[in-house]
Amino acid sequence: MPRIVIAPDSFKGTVSAADAAAAIARGWARVAPDDELVLRPMADGGEGTLDAFAAAVDGAARIPITVLGPDDRPVDTSWLRLPGTGGEGDTAVVELAMTSGITLLDTLRPLDAHTLGFGQAIAAALDAGVEGLLLAIGGSSSTDGGVGALTALGARFLDAASRPIPLGNRGLGVLSQADLSGLRMVPAGGAQILSDVTSPLLGESGAAAVFGPQKGASPDLIDVLESNLARLARLVPVHESVPGSGAAGGTGFGLLAWGATMTGGASAVADAIGLDDTLAGADLVVTGEGRFDGQSAAGKAPTEVARRAAAAGAPVALVAGAITAETDRFAASVSLTDLAGDGAAAMAEPVRWLERAGAELARSAG
Repeated sequence: MPRIVIAPDSFKGTVSAADAAAAIARGWARVAPDDELVLRPMADGGEGTLDAFAAAVDGAARIPITVLGPDDRPVDTSWLRLPGTGGEGDTAVVELAMTSGITLLDTLRPLDAHTLGFGQAIAAALDAGVEGLLLAIGGSSSTDGGVGALTALGARFLDAASRPIPLGNRGLGVLSQADLSGLRMVPAGGAQILSDVTSPLLGESGAAAVFGPQKGASPDLIDVLESNLARLARLVPVHESVPGSGAAGGTGFGLLAWGATMTGGASAVADAIGLDDTLAGADLVVTGEGRFDGQSAAGKAPTEVARRAAAAGAPVALVAGAITAETDRFAASVSLTDLAGDGAAAMAEPVRWLERAGAELARSAG
C-alpha cells in the first residue's frame, strides 16, 4: 500500500495548513482510496505556526489573552504553553500573526500598524513563568521595527521633548531617544525568533523595499518607511545589515536588540512535529503554500519539506496557489491558479481546487 505524506504550509489568508492538508487528502482518496495518507500540516514561523505546535506537542495548552491589535482594536487571541521535559521549564509559542498580523486589518495601515499586541502577548507569557520563548513573526501588518513589541516589554521610545512617540512607523519619524534600560530580561531558556526571512533592516532587500508594498505602501511611502527605520537603526545597538533584522517589518531587528536569537522557522516546526520520522518509508511527499516564488527557496516550508524528503529518499510534489519560481526539485507540481483558470477563482474556492490538486497528483502517481 503506497504511503503518502501530506505536509503543506497554510495558503495565506485563505486556508490553514490543516485544512489544506485535509483537502488534498480528500482529493487523493477519491482517486486512490486504498493509499495510506499521513497528514502533517507545516508552518515556517508565519500564520499557523502556533497551530502546528499545538497539534504536535502532547500537553500543549492555549492560554487566552486580549491584546491591542495593529489598528488599536482589542484582539482576543492566545499564546501556546508547551510543557517542559527532562526537568526543563515550560516554553511559550507566541505568534505575531495572531496578535499584530495583516489578516487582522480591515484596511491596510502602512504607516500606523504596530506590534504592541505581540509584545503584550510575550509579556503575558513571561508573567506566567515560562522559561523559554518561540516567537513566530511571519504575517506582520506593520513596519515599526519591533518598537511596539519592545514598548510592551518595557522599552521607551521618545521624541525630542522626551514624550512617547506614536505607535507604528509614523512615530519613528520623530524618534529622538531609544531607552532600552527598562526592558524585561529574556527568560533563562532564551527567546528564539522563528523566521525564514533573511532580509536586512534597510536597503533594496530590506523591510520597507521588499515587504512594504504587501502592507499597502506606495513607492513614495516606501521611502518614508525606509527613512524612519533608518532613524531607529541609528539609536539601537543592532546593525541594520544583520540577516533577518528586516523580518516582519523590522520586528526581527527589535527582538534581536532585546537579546533574542534568530532560527529557521520551518526547520523548528519540522523538528517539533517529528517530520523526519514521518517521512521515513514514504512513497511520496506532498507539500505546498499559497505562492511558490523566489522567496520560497530561501527556506520556507515547502523547501524545508523537500530537503528533508530528499534525505529520506522520497520524491516530493508541490501544490501552490501560484507558481512563479523553478520547480526542478519537485517530481510534480500543480498550480491552483492554472486549475481554476485564474488567481481570483482559485482564491474564491481554495478548498475545491486543493481537492482537485490532490486528485490530479494521485492520477499522475498511479
